[in-house]
Amino acid sequence: MDTTVEKKYKFGMVINLDKCNGCGACAVACAIENNVPPAVQKMNKRNGLTWLTISTVSNNEQYPQSETVFVPMFCQQCEKETPCMTVCPQNAVDVDPTTGIVGQVPQRCLGCRYCMTACPYHARYFNWWDPEWTDGMKQQLNPDVAPRMRGVVEKCNFCHSRLHSAKDKAATLGNREINPADYIPACVESCPNKAITFGDLNDTTAPITSLASNSNSFRFLSRLGTEPKVYYHSKKHWVRAMAEKAQTRSRQADGIAEEEFHG
Repeated sequence: MDTTVEKKYKFGMVINLDKCNGCGACAVACAIENNVPPAVQKMNKRNGLTWLTISTVSNNEQYPQSETVFVPMFCQQCEKETPCMTVCPQNAVDVDPTTGIVGQVPQRCLGCRYCMTACPYHARYFNWWDPEWTDGMKQQLNPDVAPRMRGVVEKCNFCHSRLHSAKDKAATLGNREINPADYIPACVESCPNKAITFGDLNDTTAPITSLASNSNSFRFLSRLGTEPKVYYHSKKHWVRAMAEKAQTRSRQADGIAEEEFHG
């Protein structure tokens, strides 16, 4: 009998904010890959549906000292005391013990939106309307991703369908473990500046591991102790300082325009 223990992954990302130019290719690729419907006329920033937003953050200095960075924000894949999971009354949120990915099960979601309130990153979105696509768009939907219905919450899941495809390919080849080259989320693949690095944080030989442990890498709101698996990277001190709301003195000293980040 085969008693081989299934490998445990810890998938995560490192986003280099010094390379990101805010082009939005990652957001477009995310929407296409995961069948996120296009905006309707009634949508705004409060009720719109997207899995990935890009915020503009400035150091609020006058030229020539002025600097701006773009911050892609999506589900941070919290590892410990995952806020959205702990408040969900329907068990519609789970953390896969074999991948570390925080999943969302729309069939279980009752639309209470407790998870949206609990998420410190505002990275969850409620589906206010039934998805609408033009005839041409319907023909281009991803057959591996089921569209979600009105009344449920959605979020990034690291392109879970691509993980399934990688597992299927590995099984076809008789392998227990996936080939890292076969599992790359759409946002990573689409970035023209290669600003996003994806991989297994448990793999000490993977490029993401050294990047995540770099002194210039940080996580947003790390003081909460949720251990996000999405890291950000920048050589600029004021950029790293903005990650913690509690750093009031640092924010004032660096002149960070908070309203631009949270607007």
